[in-house]
Amino acid sequence: MAAGQWVFTNNTRTKILDGTFASGGSYKMCLLTSSSNISASSTSYASLTGEVGTTNTGYATGGISVIPVLSGTTSVTWKTNNPQWTAGSAGLTAKFGAIYKVGGDVVCYVPLDSGGADVTTTSGNTLTVDCTTNPVFTLA
Repeated sequence: MAAGQWVFTNNTRTKILDGTFASGGSYKMCLLTSSSNISASSTSYASLTGEVGTTNTGYATGGISVIPVLSGTTSVTWKTNNPQWTAGSAGLTAKFGAIYKVGGDVVCYVPLDSGGADVTTTSGNTLTVDCTTNPVFTLA
């Protein structure tokens, strides 16, 4: 599975450019289904719809913590650890991963499949979102 490109929300783009975006704090990645309303105009985690269900899927509401890591000087890259979920007996199907600041804005989201398809992980297998070789962004 090759993920698509990261998409920043309008709020994040504005905050980066006006200097009010702070990379500190706690972040999480949640998984969203094809019925989600995620888009560039998304604001808070609470405003998102279509989060993956929790009944026997191996997924917990709100997702899991991710830790942003900045590297470089003239070309700065923002990566996170690679979040992963082990599918429960019902399997796990998602279309998007979204990073949000706990208590704050949705930062960005990524289609889990570059072709736009749902990604299904069967019971006992692991769904990993690659945020290392597919960094969130690079500013050069």
